[in-house]
Amino acid sequence: MADHTLVLPGDALALGRLSASMNRSAPLKVGPGLRHIPPDVITPTVAGELCVDGKKNAIWVEGNNGRYMATAGDNVLVTVHHSSPDFYHCIVTPNTPYAQLPQLAFEGATKKSRPVLGPGSLVYARVSVANKYMDPELECVNPSTGRAEGLGELKGGTVFDVSLGMARRLMMPEPAKQGAVVVLDELADKIPYEIAVGRNGRIWVNAGDVKKTLAVGRALMETDKDKLGVDAQKKAVRRRLKAAGV
Repeated sequence: MADHTLVLPGDALALGRLSASMNRSAPLKVGPGLRHIPPDVITPTVAGELCVDGKKNAIWVEGNNGRYMATAGDNVLVTVHHSSPDFYHCIVTPNTPYAQLPQLAFEGATKKSRPVLGPGSLVYARVSVANKYMDPELECVNPSTGRAEGLGELKGGTVFDVSLGMARRLMMPEPAKQGAVVVLDELADKIPYEIAVGRNGRIWVNAGDVKKTLAVGRALMETDKDKLGVDAQKKAVRRRLKAAGV
């Protein structure tokens, strides 16, 4: 579980003052929103919450506002813009370079059986390559297992936008315990639904029909926008489901 501290651009963060849970003998992973100044100072480049994850030996700055910056290992929800002979060129966030998704980066894909995705297709993918010298690259298969593991084209459903902070909380292993987000559990007790959360602040929901799908998405957006606590989230879920006739 990560520790959190508010930071501003230019703050000097001495490595020795970071969380005691960090593994000093392993390499430190410096994530988005931070810049390393040798030998031992890390400076935030954006305002937000400094997150320190001792288990992953990683630090990064999380802000609800601003643009998502692609980071290797992140799951993201992207839209296909166009294709070329070997790649699908996808929108991760508006007004940023397209991410490249190899047409063979899908489970079981070959030149003859690769998926055919047109402009506007929605894809749940993992960022495989991300650095400042090249456009991000995506994949929809685990290269170690050859399995999709939930990644790939998403059909039906509706996409909702939330803050980057909310997306991070929803993607925690235990959102209710670690992120104080109980809305997903409360909804699951009442209706079945599918959900895919992108680290880029986009969420895909499919609850089988339009009213239920909108109820799930709007409950998530309300929780994010109004910064609802646990009790308020439960009330919001009941209200949204009642309006949907559930």
